Amino acid sequence: MASIHTVGVVGAGIMGSGIAQVVAQGGYAVVVREAEQRLLDKGRQTIDGGLQRAVEKGRMTVADKATILGRVSWTLALEDLKAADLIIEAITEDLPLKQELFRVLDGLCPPTTIFVSNTSSINIMSLASVTGRADRFAGLHFFNPVPLMRLVEVVRSIGTSAETFRTVSDFAASLGKEPVAAKDHCGFIVNRLLVPYLLDAIRALETGVASAVDIDKAMRLGCNHPMGPLELADFVGLDTTYAIANIMFEEYREQRYAPPPLLKKMVIAGYHGRKSDRGFYDYSGPTPQPTDLGV
Repeated sequence: MASIHTVGVVGAGIMGSGIAQVVAQGGYAVVVREAEQRLLDKGRQTIDGGLQRAVEKGRMTVADKATILGRVSWTLALEDLKAADLIIEAITEDLPLKQELFRVLDGLCPPTTIFVSNTSSINIMSLASVTGRADRFAGLHFFNPVPLMRLVEVVRSIGTSAETFRTVSDFAASLGKEPVAAKDHCGFIVNRLLVPYLLDAIRALETGVASAVDIDKAMRLGCNHPMGPLELADFVGLDTTYAIANIMFEEYREQRYAPPPLLKKMVIAGYHGRKSDRGFYDYSGPTPQPTDLGV
């Protein structure tokens, strides 16, 4: 079985920086690559802030933080990932963009390097097919916020070898995560079930079933969910939810995956949820308030 010592992470956004943090905490050397310096700096600040909060809560020492940060290096050059034993892609949920990245990486890295994608919805085989290493290509879908969420979906395509699947599963477990095995179906396990739920909640608001506040309260108190569906959609990002829904509808052509018109309008308006301070709720004040959407 392949041994993993150095891990490359492509993308230093919310997911990429979280992945880099937990991988470094797991004792691995990490090389994080971004396309722009400002994004690289933002990712560095995200990891530093996350570790500092752990120090303040007594979960780690200042020395532990320094050791973890010392395992992470930062780069703008894909060439600096050549020595990685495993590369985790965590860029925008865009098929052509991901495919182009893996084409380039395939030409840079030795055949022994394992590629995985953190995609939440895209078919893994469609990414592996542009490389010459479909047997050493898998899905590794983390959940946000990565340092806190224990689940990782390990996705095996029809081309993924049994050895690669075991190696990637063991790697996920070594980070303190709980891996679950998923076959290469668009949306895998969680999003296949979650996305229709979120879209149905948006449709309920759109058609006047109840207010956003009451829809969320009903699901929190009636089903003991920690967060209502519209709150959750804001947390995930409405632009992200919209993109995933479109990918899944394109794949399955089932109405339950079709994005409601209200979601499309909100994304066009720039209401992307917490990340933009406005979604189904307005987050610009001290406490979230329901956004007047005219529905």
